[in-house]
Amino acid sequence: MSKMKKILIWILCIFLLAVGAMGAYAYKVYHDVTKTTDKMYKKVDKEETRKTPINIEKGQPFSVLLLGVDTGDLGRTEQGRSDSVMVVTVNPEKNETKIVSIPRDTYTEIVGHGTTDKINHAYAFGGTTMAINTVQNLLDIPIDYYIEINMQGVKEIVDAVGGVDVDSPLDFSQDNIKFTKGPVHLDGEKALAYSRMRYKDPTGDYGRQGRQRQVIEAIVKKAANFSTLTRYKDILNAMGNNMATNLTFDDMMDIQGKYKAAAGNVEQIQMQGTGEMINGVSYQIIAPEELQKISENLKVQLGL
Repeated sequence: MSKMKKILIWILCIFLLAVGAMGAYAYKVYHDVTKTTDKMYKKVDKEETRKTPINIEKGQPFSVLLLGVDTGDLGRTEQGRSDSVMVVTVNPEKNETKIVSIPRDTYTEIVGHGTTDKINHAYAFGGTTMAINTVQNLLDIPIDYYIEINMQGVKEIVDAVGGVDVDSPLDFSQDNIKFTKGPVHLDGEKALAYSRMRYKDPTGDYGRQGRQRQVIEAIVKKAANFSTLTRYKDILNAMGNNMATNLTFDDMMDIQGKYKAAAGNVEQIQMQGTGEMINGVSYQIIAPEELQKISENLKVQLGL
């Protein structure tokens, strides 16, 4: 998602930095942020593939699985599926961040379910644990942390920052909302529709992933604006109600302090597949050489 990592990892740090010059008021914001991160914290029982746990305090390279799930979208209350699956690796020694976007229809083994299916079904079958284990198996790398946000959360966060502006790459309609090519202002409902459409996009799900990145980047820009701090409680409420992570508040502070330079040097990698029908279902088949290339790239990034 090129910039998605900023809303999912760095947005809390953006607020802490921005309010640092606000004197006594900063303590109140700090207190509210710590309460939100405590609410967001959800431990996950994943397969541990590292011999020793990662230590962010020592500035070691680490990985994060980003999951954008459709729970809460269109009134859903069931488990849902992971509409967006991305892996972020951060290396402070190289000052590099790599973001791999995995097509949601990637055909792969669903670890712990005994089936081969679309990768986004892993979350539907076994939640965050199965999603992490499946991605670890696909890329042959450890996943140290995860950050999960549901689609309802995107809607609420966009509304909380007062809407966002994007540049639509094409004309299309979705959910009875018309979008024209060029600059467009999105409230929460429009942002969901804008980032949901894929069947009318000539590049399919790859195009949708691009529009999702636009929305997230626009959220970050708006959230980093000093004037937006007047809405910080609304933003924190939206995050606390719709996001989950196994990153603690201390982890986030260590990342902000030790990994900030790496965040400014981002390489986006789009995993590419080919469409194929299997038993009447459309999948993205990832060539072995494509998987190997990406896996080796990330292993180097993680110092493995």
